[in-house]
Parts: sequence; C-alpha cells; structure tokens
Amino acid sequence: MAKTVRNGKFKGFADPKRPLGPGDIVIVGAGLAGLYTALKLAPLPVTIVAAAPLGEGASSVWAQGGIAAAVGEGDTAEAHAHDTIAAGAGIVDETVARTVAAEAGDRVRDLLSYGVPFDRDLEGHFVLSREAAHSAKRIVRVSGDRAGAAIMQALIAAARATPSIRVLTGHEAEDLVLEGGRVVGVRLARGETRGQGTYELLPASAVVLATGGVGGLYAVTTNPAYARGEAIAFAARAGAVIADPEFVQFHPTAIDIGADPAPLATEALRGEGALLVNKAGERFMLRHHPDGDLAPRDIVARGVFEEIIAGRGAFLDCRAAVGARFATAFPTVYAHCKRAGIDPATELIPVAPAAHYHMGGIATDMHGRSSVEGLWAAGEVASTGLHGANRLASNSLLEAIVLGGRAADDIRSLVPASNAKPIAKLRLVKGGAVVDVRLRADAIRRIRRVMSEDVGVVREARGLKHALSVLRDIEKQAPGDAIVANMALSARLIAAAALMRKESRGGHFRSDYPQTSGRVGKRTFMTLDDLRTIEAASAPRSRKRAALELSL
Repeated sequence: MAKTVRNGKFKGFADPKRPLGPGDIVIVGAGLAGLYTALKLAPLPVTIVAAAPLGEGASSVWAQGGIAAAVGEGDTAEAHAHDTIAAGAGIVDETVARTVAAEAGDRVRDLLSYGVPFDRDLEGHFVLSREAAHSAKRIVRVSGDRAGAAIMQALIAAARATPSIRVLTGHEAEDLVLEGGRVVGVRLARGETRGQGTYELLPASAVVLATGGVGGLYAVTTNPAYARGEAIAFAARAGAVIADPEFVQFHPTAIDIGADPAPLATEALRGEGALLVNKAGERFMLRHHPDGDLAPRDIVARGVFEEIIAGRGAFLDCRAAVGARFATAFPTVYAHCKRAGIDPATELIPVAPAAHYHMGGIATDMHGRSSVEGLWAAGEVASTGLHGANRLASNSLLEAIVLGGRAADDIRSLVPASNAKPIAKLRLVKGGAVVDVRLRADAIRRIRRVMSEDVGVVREARGLKHALSVLRDIEKQAPGDAIVANMALSARLIAAAALMRKESRGGHFRSDYPQTSGRVGKRTFMTLDDLRTIEAASAPRSRKRAALELSL
C-alpha cells in the first residue's frame, strides 16, 4: 500500500511555477464547473468538449435544490463551514470548507451578473430554503426547484456570446495525451462513431476535467448517462492520485417509477415539511436520527433502503406540507410525478435511494491542480476535501463555481501573453479498435448491476471482493473498448477503496464494520499501483496455495 494511503495525507500537486505552453485550454465537460471555468478564462482561447448539446448532458441542469451560501440575515460563513464539516463525518478538509464558504456570497453575486434569476422577495432579498443538516435557511434557489436549469441557461448564453470559447459538441474524451509526464492533449471520439476504428487528438496547453460524477456506474441513478466516471479512470492511468473514491452519496428520495435515470424529489420538499413514511404511514426516520426526515443524507438513504428491503416500502408524503401549491412551488418534481400518473398534491410519492453524487474523484488542491502537470479538475469529478464522507446538501454547485473560478485564476497566471495562441485543430487518427456494440451494452449492464448489488448503499467484504473480480473480468472481455475500460477501472477504484476502509463513515457503510473508527478519520489517496496491490491481496487464493498456508 502506498504511503499516501497509510498516512491519509497527500502532498504532491503539480508544480505551479512552470509556465504553460502555447495552445488553447481544453475543458472536458460542459456542466456548471466547465462553463464557469471557461467564462473566467476569457479572453484566453478555450475549447469545451461536450458529449451532448449544451444543457442536455450535464447533471448541473437537473440540480433542484440550489446553491448553499450564507447570504441570509444572521447567517455566517463560519456557520456554513461548521455544518459542512459536521456533515462530512470527520474527514472534511476544514481549510477548504472555510475557504469555500467564505467565497460563496461573492460567487452567487457573480452568477447574478450573468443573469441568473435567483428567487427574491419584494425587497430584493434572496428567498432562501433550508435543507438537511443545514443549521439555517441558506439555499439560494430559482423557481423553487429549477436552480440548476436556470443557472445553466444563463451560463450557456454567456458562453455562446464569448468569442474566445469554442464548443465541440458530440465529442467524448477517451484518454489523456502525455508527453514527458505532462498532459498535452486529449484523445476524443465522436459519439456516433466511438469504437468504430478512428479517434481524434486535440492538443492543449492545459486540460481541465469537469466531467461530473459516477452515477452511471450504478443501475439506479439520478445522473445523466454520460456521468459514468470515465475521467477518473483516464486521469488515474495518467498517474493522477484519486481521493476518497469509496464515498458515493445515494440520494434517499429518487422517484421510484422505473425510469433510467431516476427523477429526483428534491430535498427541499422535506425542508418544506414533507414526511417520509412507509406503507403503514409510519414516520420511520424518527427511529434512525433525532432530526428525522432532515437527517444527513447517508442516514436517510439507509433508512429508506431498510424499509424497501423489509417490504414496507418508502414514500414521500407532501400532502399537508405542500399540497395544492405543488405545481407552482416545485414544478419539476410535479411534472415528473404527473408523467408517472401520480398527483403529488393528493398522493404519496414512491421513493428509493439512487446513486447521486460522488464525494471522491481526482485529488486536487484549492487551485484545481491535480498531481499530474498540465491537468486540473473542477466540480464533481474532483475531490478537494470539501465534502468529506458525506456532502452537505447544495454544496456541489457551490464547489463547482468556487473551484472553477480558482482553477481559471491559476491557469491564467501560468499563461504568458505570447502563448495565447489561436484555437488548436483536431487531428484525425485511424487504426483504433473496432468495438462490438452488443458486447459493450452487455458489459455496461454487468458493471451497473454488480456495483449496485455489491458496492451500493450497504457493503461488506465478500461482496466487494466479488465486485473486484467481476469488474476485472469484464474489462478483460472487452479489449479495445475505451468506454468499458474506463467504466470498469473507475468502478474498481471505488470498490477497492471501499474494501480497504474497514469502518462505516458517511456515505460508506459496511455491514461487517458498522461502527465509525473515531470522530476524526483519514482520507483515502490512491494510485493505479495501489489499486493493483489491493486487488492482488484480495484475489481468491488457489487451493494449493491455501493448503500450503494452512500447513505452515
């Protein structure tokens, strides 16, 4: 095991003093973190790589709650940081939490300058909501549950109006291009031809990964299909340190109607007084935590999971708290329910836990720097230490803009004026592997199934070892398929870190180690070599070897 993993500390981010070479800055991902970073880099030449048209493939669009910021009367950044640290279950980087909370107000006001229509009262004050584990109303929202969509619409318009920003839609990143240990470009494939024997190379002076989370690795998720953790895999192959991959947050109230991805019933509903009940009408969360329905997300997710496994079912009762106001107060959730034949104003909403947010990712510092020169990361794909073991509600959009802005400032400081060259050209390369799409689809189904069954809400050693074995086999059976290789590698990192953390903490729950080992824990930092060491140690022993060990 690497020293960084044993000590729970990591020191080794890329040298910030070396100037960047000529060429544009490539941002992979067009969610909130990617767009905000691009806007803050203007007028430097930037190319945004987007798998889908702007606004269609990003989790940010679907964010319903809003942005956490201490902008209300009597609230403070220190109180916000305190709540963040408490929710993170003992492994939040407190310096990061305080810095992000302190910068929240300025970043929200910056979004206002881009035209984001945050809800205001008649006196111009922000209309604020409270969500789970917050000690005050501090969620800045838009039309109740449309914050993500509204913010993205404003930033998309701003990006389209910025001459220095080029957007390559319909392209997916498959890998990073390295030269002398430094990232100098990205290997891309067009969505419709991916796996058909060609790919494109895009040179870059710097690369920012802003690709979102890992929900697509699970059978039930609230994330878009593109959020499948691929960037974590190719960053790891490039030598990047991956932090806290075992911590996956399962949202407790995905609307359980069989949709993929599962629509979300925002936590703001419970903030308004909606209650979680089972088939018998019992408020089961009161058995699990004194805060009941507003307990931290990991506890609520396990409570909902327990009711479903026991056959009692789990439902969100909004009838008394929201009732006839539902269509106007929470239009997004209302539309999802009505499409499924549910009237949430008069009926219970069936809910289930779904993979929602990844606290882990590419280890970065407070400037977005990874451990690989030329590579930055921002948003959900990065792991700064802000979220710890359990993200505080609505801190994700906040982190995206704070760290996206900081990454832009850092990159700008490393670009000599003489190197702000025109936008780079793609170079077509032939000779890539041709992939059987049927085998790919089957491999992806297997990955999602084993991750949900063995690396889900509740975990234990046998299941985690089984997952590692299955994931290795899947990867071997799909040679040359970049999608499967990336998904399997990212999934292996999550499973291996979960196997090594022999305790329960935040979003990581082990039924064979249900207790938390002290109030303060250690973060996980691992590389590809660490993963291989863990897998070798956990692989099934041969009968001959087992017999030999027993005889000694």
